[in-house]
Amino acid sequence: MAGVSTIKRGGSRFYVDPDDGAIKVPGVTSIVDKLPKDFLKYWAAKEAAEAAVTNWDIVSELIKRDPAGAVDYLKSAHRRKSRAATDLGSAAHDLFERLARGESVTDRHLHVDVKPHVRWFREFLDDVQPEFLHLEETVWSDIHRYAGSFDAIARVEGDVVVLDWKTSAKVYDSTALQLSAYRYADRIIRAADGASIPVPTMAGGGVFQVRPEGWQFVPVECGPEVFDVFKALREVFDWEATLSKRVVGRPIASGGLEQTGTQRRAA
Repeated sequence: MAGVSTIKRGGSRFYVDPDDGAIKVPGVTSIVDKLPKDFLKYWAAKEAAEAAVTNWDIVSELIKRDPAGAVDYLKSAHRRKSRAATDLGSAAHDLFERLARGESVTDRHLHVDVKPHVRWFREFLDDVQPEFLHLEETVWSDIHRYAGSFDAIARVEGDVVVLDWKTSAKVYDSTALQLSAYRYADRIIRAADGASIPVPTMAGGGVFQVRPEGWQFVPVECGPEVFDVFKALREVFDWEATLSKRVVGRPIASGGLEQTGTQRRAA
């Protein structure tokens, strides 16, 4: 396979140009992550509180032996929850791709947690009848300098749309930004041979959302106005990565302000 490789830097994912390894551009999801998400603070606090209440016997004993360890355990509760959801989502995505390609998936070999997802995806294929044009490929924007990997581009009821598979409990509005980035990229870099082909003209986007109890196919607006917001976030990404680190200079005059240890070491 000649897929595009990625690297992690400073918590963000970058795609490496297969023709010029010196060119690296940020990934779509890393750019969308620059969107403020205040709800995540409350969710993380709720997970920590629930971990303390649910596992109080463990936490209380840990507090006696290792208070710092108890703090680490509670403050990492949301990461454990997120990691488990990510693992489930990744497993489901792999199976969705295989089913979309027409491959056989044997239910008796599946983990119990993903069996409902496979069942619902089969029903989605039967009911919606998508004609898949591209699956799990990488898009690249030469103009705006970003890249990303989409789940599918398909023809649905005569319209070509970009699709995303979601196993989360909610389809968030940030998904529209993600899909707009895929829709308006310049080219697809095929995993099979590394060749670049144009991104097809699309009418819009949609999400196949699946939960253990059922599924739904949700249209998502990802037109030019949404893409303008994504492009603004692309500028915010550059601000945080580079420009923000250069805008505050050294003092040219001072008086009475005690230097910190960090300032003394920098001097």
